[in-house]
Amino acid sequence: MRFILGLLSALLGALAGWSGLAALVIMLAGPDRDGGIAMGAFFNIGPIGGAAGLIAGIWLFVRFGIVRNATPQPATETSDAAPHRATRLSTPFAVTVLLTVAILGYWGWYELIRSPYLSHGYMTLAIEFRLPAGMTLPDKEEDVQIVVEEARGYANALLPANWRAHDGDRKAIIASASLSYKTRQRAVSLTLPGVPTQSWPIDLPSDPDPTPGFSPWRVASEPSPTKIEMHFRLSADR
Repeated sequence: MRFILGLLSALLGALAGWSGLAALVIMLAGPDRDGGIAMGAFFNIGPIGGAAGLIAGIWLFVRFGIVRNATPQPATETSDAAPHRATRLSTPFAVTVLLTVAILGYWGWYELIRSPYLSHGYMTLAIEFRLPAGMTLPDKEEDVQIVVEEARGYANALLPANWRAHDGDRKAIIASASLSYKTRQRAVSLTLPGVPTQSWPIDLPSDPDPTPGFSPWRVASEPSPTKIEMHFRLSADR
C-alpha cells in the first residue's frame, strides 16, 4: 500500500505540474483562436512542469505521507539505546491522494470516455449575413472578419470563392465554419471596415443534429445602427 500511494503521489504531482504550467502559459498568452498556443504549451512547456511536479509529489509523500512514531523499548538496567522509531502511513495524506485520484478519474471519464465532441463528428455551420439596403460589400476578402466562438475556443470562418452574394437588392456575405464540441456557448461575430463588431448567438443544443434548413433572419444581440441580419444552417460532414 505504501508503494502504491507513493506512486500515485508522484503521478498526481506530475499531472498537476504539467497541466498547471500549461494552463498558466495559455492564460498569460491570451485568447488562442487556432489552438497553436494551447498545443505548444501542453506538449512543449508542460513536460517541464510535469518533471517538477513529479519531484514535488515524491517529496510530499516522503515528508507528509510517512509518519514516524517513537516506540519505547523494554527498560533494562544496562541499556541506554534510543527508542525504536516505527513508520506508518499518514491517514489524512492517504485519504487526500485517493480522493484526488477519484476526482481525476471522474474528470477523465467525463472528458474522454463520455467525449466532449459532437456525436456526428465535425459539422459544418453555414452562415449568411444580409446587409441593409444601400450598404455595399468590401472589395477585399481580408476586410471581412467572421469569428465563430465555440465553448472556450475561437475559429475564423472561411469565405468561399462566391462569398459576395445578394438577396434581392440587398448585399450578402456567405461563410462557413466547423463545429466539433458539445457546448451551448456558441456565437458568431462579424467585423466590417467602418462598422462596429456585431455578434449573434447560435441557438443550438449542446449536441445538435443537422438542421433541416436555415434559421430565421435575426439582427445582432446588441442594438446597432447597422441592421445587419444573420441566419445559419448546420449539416453533418459524414
